[in-house]
Amino acid sequence: MDEGMREKIALFRYGLIAPLLNGQVDRAAYLAEVSAKKHDVPCYGEKMYAAKTILEWLLFYRRKGFDGLKPGTRSDRGKSRTMSPDQQDHVLALRKQHAEMPVTVFYDYLVAKGEILPGRVSYSTIHRFLNLHGLLSGEATQGTERKRFAHDKVNMLWQTDMSEGPRLRIDGKLVRTHLIAFIDDCSRLVPFAQFVPTEKFDGLRIVMKEALIRRGIPKLLYTDNGKIFRSDILQLACAGLGIQLLHTRAYDPQSKGKIERMFLTCKTRFYTLLQAEPASSIEELNERFWKWLEEDYHRRPHASLEGKMPLEVYLSQIEQVRTVSDLAMLDTLFLRRAKRTVKHDATFSLENRLYEVPETFAGQKVEVRYDENDVHVYVEGKPAAQAKIVRFADNAHVKRERPALSFKALQESGGAADV
Repeated sequence: MDEGMREKIALFRYGLIAPLLNGQVDRAAYLAEVSAKKHDVPCYGEKMYAAKTILEWLLFYRRKGFDGLKPGTRSDRGKSRTMSPDQQDHVLALRKQHAEMPVTVFYDYLVAKGEILPGRVSYSTIHRFLNLHGLLSGEATQGTERKRFAHDKVNMLWQTDMSEGPRLRIDGKLVRTHLIAFIDDCSRLVPFAQFVPTEKFDGLRIVMKEALIRRGIPKLLYTDNGKIFRSDILQLACAGLGIQLLHTRAYDPQSKGKIERMFLTCKTRFYTLLQAEPASSIEELNERFWKWLEEDYHRRPHASLEGKMPLEVYLSQIEQVRTVSDLAMLDTLFLRRAKRTVKHDATFSLENRLYEVPETFAGQKVEVRYDENDVHVYVEGKPAAQAKIVRFADNAHVKRERPALSFKALQESGGAADV
């Protein structure tokens, strides 16, 4: 089982214990409900878990954090213990021919044809094997139930979304912008928001890190099904911080009405200011927006807060805010991830750049995690080495290691005659 699958399993386990961590549910009732259900588990297929197992996961998370939820590694990982390589290839070929079959039917088909022996290869083995190769079909995901929110504590729940921002004319060209924002459900305070030039995850990473640093850590994060909000990086970061990530149903903006209302307020009260005096750069746009946010939005009485200001409500409960204690840890949570094969000269390419690593990684497939500043090699989920950009001009002047005796020295010692 590779590290990516171990993380998916850990995310599944975190999803089950998150309501217990956040105190959202009655403990006994929740455990009874969850333990009575079948769960579609990454790698393992459908399984049921006893309440004792779920409580063990809760204990592991509290002791070791997200890593405590990962399954242990096998000494023979990457190899099937029940099917030979030839048998695996044959099963994959048959699955591609019968992709429309439910997995249960396909398993019975393999048994009936004599391709596998039920006493040796179980249904869960086939389900796990097909899942690893992306050959499960006909499995629909359940939509998240829509709920009305009325939290009375700050940082219990944040909503986040992205909205199209004003277009700027820079050097004679129209440039699109996008506003990424977070809003606290209780106080209506905006932990952080920023205009970014693209709809990629990097923008969300920057905005969310700033929101966490400035206003603390929420228990729940509610967003839609946009690509960046479904990313593995966001799910792993939330799990690492103890945040339960919730998604709305598709095409259901009303379910996150507070963030939508905040965007409308921006359009009516801030964007109109730009019409009279347009911003000339995205940096200027953000500087003016942040000033408006702090001086106008946060300090204006809000109708749904009984006339109180968002900042006033937030500060009234400041002692309840859970803050980020380790900024370095926060940086590692949001690193982008990729798999690379290190060449025999101990180099690999990443986003059109060539990097070098210690020679011990030559010829190996490794996981790299990176941001705009650094690139690191990770082994078993832990940092193992830092990759450096290859600079060919510098390498030309690197002093190379030489043998203990040079060829000239061998000649002088008479050793060359023996060669």
